[in-house]
Amino acid sequence: MTERMDRRRGSALRKRPPAIDATRAESETGEGREEPVSPTGRLFREPHFSCYIVSVFGLGARVDLAAVRAGLEATLARHPRFCSIQVMDELEDATPKWVRTTVNLDDHVVVPDLEPTGTSADPDRALESYVSSLSTLPMDHSRPLWELHVLDFPTSDADAAVVLRVHHSVGDGVSLLSLFIACTRRAADPDALPELPTTGAARRSGPVYALPSRPLLAPSSWGALAALAAWVVSLLLLAWHTLVDVLCFSATATSMLRDPRTLFKGAEGVEFRPKRFVNRTLSLDDVKYVKNTMNCTVNDVLLGVTSAALSRFYFRKTGESGRKSIKVRSTLLVNLRKTPGLHALATMMQSGKDNGAEWGNRLGYMILPFHIAMHDDDPLEYVRKATKVARRKKSSMESIFTYWSASMIMKIFGIKAAASLCYGMMRNTTLSFSNMAGPTEQVVFYGHPIVYIAPSVYGHPHALTMHYQSYMNIIKLVLAVEEEQFPDAHELLDDFAVSLKLIREAASGKNTRHT
Repeated sequence: MTERMDRRRGSALRKRPPAIDATRAESETGEGREEPVSPTGRLFREPHFSCYIVSVFGLGARVDLAAVRAGLEATLARHPRFCSIQVMDELEDATPKWVRTTVNLDDHVVVPDLEPTGTSADPDRALESYVSSLSTLPMDHSRPLWELHVLDFPTSDADAAVVLRVHHSVGDGVSLLSLFIACTRRAADPDALPELPTTGAARRSGPVYALPSRPLLAPSSWGALAALAAWVVSLLLLAWHTLVDVLCFSATATSMLRDPRTLFKGAEGVEFRPKRFVNRTLSLDDVKYVKNTMNCTVNDVLLGVTSAALSRFYFRKTGESGRKSIKVRSTLLVNLRKTPGLHALATMMQSGKDNGAEWGNRLGYMILPFHIAMHDDDPLEYVRKATKVARRKKSSMESIFTYWSASMIMKIFGIKAAASLCYGMMRNTTLSFSNMAGPTEQVVFYGHPIVYIAPSVYGHPHALTMHYQSYMNIIKLVLAVEEEQFPDAHELLDDFAVSLKLIREAASGKNTRHT
């Protein structure tokens, strides 16, 4: 990053103002409204949880900066959270609130002056290094907490890229992705909003619990009685699984239960260290082929591919016997708030008001185990084990409890106590996992076709975070890694690609044997 960019940012990042005049901010906007920051949003303000979402959008055309600025001014910059600052009123309850302010796009649209020799010699590396450098830069909290970085040079995957960096207190990943997609239009119909998958599993970060449906009873039917008995048993299993998961979660948060020390686990203070973001394109068609063969979900297949890739990487690096089996655990954030539809989000940006649509972080946690072992003779075993784990987790209300308990602890004991428990939960697990579904057709961002979407996050105490993002017929796998611990992150990406290939070939062989 050049000296010119450093000078441009210097005034904003050198020193944060000690206080913000909320009255002045309200009078400038004419809104006169305040909204409290959500409990989860307040957690993301804590030093050990100061998380940022970083999303790279590959474009199929060079950037028309004037069109991008005009589009932002008419949409994203009008959203209530994107034109608000967080204000702490020490005279009342010391609870941070969102207060409207004036948005100056010059403070939020960043066009770095990069060395042409670097971007032309190795453009993929230049993009990767620039995005990674954002994990070392603070954000000026006297302004709305978002930035759009414009990188107008071609790479192997796209003609240009834009990078959206947003503080996690602004919203959860699912809501922010939906909001961004609401700024786009269908490539096939420039006047129409695109569509996102509508199923619950597709719109969340992973598997969620499923309450069993109560059967319709016919009093004289033995079949109906059997259905009622099965329904009661399923409810009892839901209660039992929830109890077990809650006890496990509590033991993890209080450091009574910890993951073993492995090469994946970050050292103390890893949340403050620079992260490198690397990505690889995978075939959604291959994943769906395995899904159909194994009669499971896309998420189950991705969990299995992850276990296989981590296993290949682990045993190659450690040289340990492939007959050894260990378990590492991932924290998985589950969005518990119903995400507004794209039309509601577009209306929200057009009017500058929430119009009754819910927004903000309402996140529960789920602890998900990953099986580390070698199954060279049967790669589909990774998918079988992952499917079993996912189905077990769907029969639990763990994420509901973790959100509720964190909110109660925050109300009773304060934000520091809640943050300490959440930090303990993440420090005693090994990695983070997320899977989100994007549009199934190509979309256009202010006149620029999007060719890929690659989101990630940093600021939490894990050295390895994995995100899967589907879009059209591809899946972008994004790894956020602590640079010193994973200097060979691209090798790990290779392991994911090879693992999917082997699992796909095994699924094809299974189908061949059955025909």
